Amino acid sequence: MIAAIGQLPPLIASHVLLAGAAMLLALLIGLPLGLFAARRPRIGGAILAAAGLIQTIPGLALLALFYPVLLWLSSFAGGRIPALGFLPALLALALYALLPILRNVVAGLGGIDPAVLQAADGVGMTPGQKLHLVELPLAAPVAMAGIRTAAVWTIGAATLSTTVGYPSLGNPIFSGLQTENWSLVLAGCLGAAGLAIAADGILALIEHGLSRRRRAPLFLGVALLLIGFAAALAPAFAPRERTVIVGAKNFSEQFILARLIGARLEAAGYRVSYREGLGSAVAFRALEQGDVDVYVDYAGTLWTGAMARTDMIPRDRMLAEMARWMAEGPKTAILGPLGFENAYALAMRPGAGIASLADLAVRAPALSLGADLEFLDRPEWRAIRDAYGLRFREQRAYNPTFMYRALASGQADVISAFSSDGRIAADRLVVLADPRAAMPRYDALLLLSPARARDARFRAALRPLIGAIGVEAMRQANYLVDRDAGKATPEQAARRLETELAKPRP
Repeated sequence: MIAAIGQLPPLIASHVLLAGAAMLLALLIGLPLGLFAARRPRIGGAILAAAGLIQTIPGLALLALFYPVLLWLSSFAGGRIPALGFLPALLALALYALLPILRNVVAGLGGIDPAVLQAADGVGMTPGQKLHLVELPLAAPVAMAGIRTAAVWTIGAATLSTTVGYPSLGNPIFSGLQTENWSLVLAGCLGAAGLAIAADGILALIEHGLSRRRRAPLFLGVALLLIGFAAALAPAFAPRERTVIVGAKNFSEQFILARLIGARLEAAGYRVSYREGLGSAVAFRALEQGDVDVYVDYAGTLWTGAMARTDMIPRDRMLAEMARWMAEGPKTAILGPLGFENAYALAMRPGAGIASLADLAVRAPALSLGADLEFLDRPEWRAIRDAYGLRFREQRAYNPTFMYRALASGQADVISAFSSDGRIAADRLVVLADPRAAMPRYDALLLLSPARARDARFRAALRPLIGAIGVEAMRQANYLVDRDAGKATPEQAARRLETELAKPRP
């Protein structure tokens, strides 16, 4: 738990920066828009309905929707608009915070006693004076209640920014869920809850000052907000060498390999940080844009996803075509294969009497398929489904760790396993043969961003990893993290893997 807490300070700073900026943007939009909606009820109803519609979209989906929008806008701006990281998270969270702000501003202004407004008109106040001296002070307590609600929502939803490549307190939560390291999950949750409670308390102080018209609590609350935001901004202005960003997807093997890569780069003198929990398409796009400097991806994923290829060709030709495609298009580079393959494969508990996908097709209508979060939307699933005519009674998506749990508990009969996962051997799972070769190869490849592809020192630091990691070594490292008892952290598994790589080969 102590180690988990030690990871929090930089994540808290980036979390506060994101949530604070999103709330500021929401206030800049929501306060004048709320005033306009209160003045024109017919149009105001449509504005509130639109804000309500946005609120019905799940936070994760709203974040994901900004990715293609910003990508499209970036194509008109010469690629200068970042589609990942801070900007999409900022925009999504600001939109998500609008509804409580708008609704309470409208309610606060609408709840003022008409007699008070008539009295203000009677003493000859101008509209501006009436707004400043009468309406805003009377509506402020109700409006502040909406702002407090929006702040708590925003701080909680900011944990989802991890999925679009912005570091936050979601990092330990997502990493801990995958590796079943509950101290990490608890640390992330407590950190986010603590921030939400602190923000609500400070805003309550401001609300007290406004409602009682007392300057001391009002100024103290504003000062505390400014101090907190300034502290979160401070790391961004600290002089330092450019940090190398090591990317990782959302499963144990990726966390381990990211730490292995990071250790090599730190030994070579680089400053390293990690951007984890990325989806496949997001990870490669982040590499292409330079938001990630290096990460590990898999040949089949790139072939069917980024390259949109459906044909199956020999391994050497596949790697050569990938390297040529990267050089001509995204300008990224393959430093080389790490030496093992992590292929998708359907797996079952032993004793079912099914040995191949062809056998499975006969009995699939009575069985349940458990898949990882991406598999059912990937071209690989469509390829084997159509090649073998697979039709299951039920299909469910799980976090990869919970997918194996579902198989063990009988909630799933078949799962989309990974060939380098140590749980295959530990649980004595049967990996079903693919006699029609519907699945592509999945060599683990070390990928470099356009800038790092031309960096000889960077390439030299990582070149010893090429061809050095066998599938058994990777399975053992994965199992250290994924096993039930005495589990290791990704950092510990990476160090163990590093030790294995240092041993002389027979």
